Amino acid sequence: MKVSIQREFDFIEYDVDMSDATLLEVLNKIKIDQDSSLAYSSGCRSSVCGSCAVRVNGKEVLACSYKVKEGDSIEPLKNVPLIRDLVVDMDKALETNRRAKAWMKECDTSAQLTPENEFVNALQSDCILCGSCYSACPVYSLNEAFLGPFALTRVWKYVSDKRELDTTEKLETIQTNGVWDCTLCNECTLVCPQGISSKADIEKLRMKSTMAGYTDPNFANSFGGGFSFDGSPSF
Repeated sequence: MKVSIQREFDFIEYDVDMSDATLLEVLNKIKIDQDSSLAYSSGCRSSVCGSCAVRVNGKEVLACSYKVKEGDSIEPLKNVPLIRDLVVDMDKALETNRRAKAWMKECDTSAQLTPENEFVNALQSDCILCGSCYSACPVYSLNEAFLGPFALTRVWKYVSDKRELDTTEKLETIQTNGVWDCTLCNECTLVCPQGISSKADIEKLRMKSTMAGYTDPNFANSFGGGFSFDGSPSF
C-alpha cells in the first residue's frame, strides 16, 4: 500500500506492506522500518488525547482511528505553525481559551444539577482540543485574532452551566473576533472527532448575546451605525 506524507515542502511516497491498519500504525511502521527521521505526534492511541490529529486527503482526522487507504495523502494541520513533518505547535490555538475566558468564573456550589442540566453541555465537555476545527476553519485562516471553534464551544459550555453565577464577562469577550465573525460554514463540525457542533454552539451564543443586549456589528454597520436600545439612531 502506497501513501504520501508531506515532508517540509515535498510529499514523499512510502510503500508499506500493511492492510486494515490505522494511520498511526502505518506511521510507526514507516518510522521503524524505512525512515527513522519521520516526525509525528501521538499519545493515548485511543482517540482521547487529540495529539495525533493530521489531514488526510484534505480532511482533518485522528491518526489513531483513521484506517489508511491506497494512495492516501497525509499532511499536517493547517492554520498552526509547523514544527516538523506532521508535528505542529498548538500553543496559539490553545491560547484562544484564555482570551475567551473559557472557564467558570463564579461557581454556585450549592446548585443542584438535574440530568437535564447536565445534558445541556455534556457533549461540549467531550472536546479533546485536537485542533481539527481550527485547521478546517476558513475564518481563522484569514483572521488569527478570531477566537475560533473550540474556544467558543467552551464558552458555551460555561455560560450554559447552571452553576455559573456571572456570564457577563464571557459574553462581552466574545463580541469582538468571536460569535459574529463566524460564517456558520459548519466545516468545524464536519471534522470534529467527538461530533461536537461548534456552529450550533456559536448560534446559541449569538442568541444569548442578543438576549443580553448585543447585536451583530456587521448588521448594525450596514444601516449606518444601527440604533440604540431606546430606538433612536446611534450614528
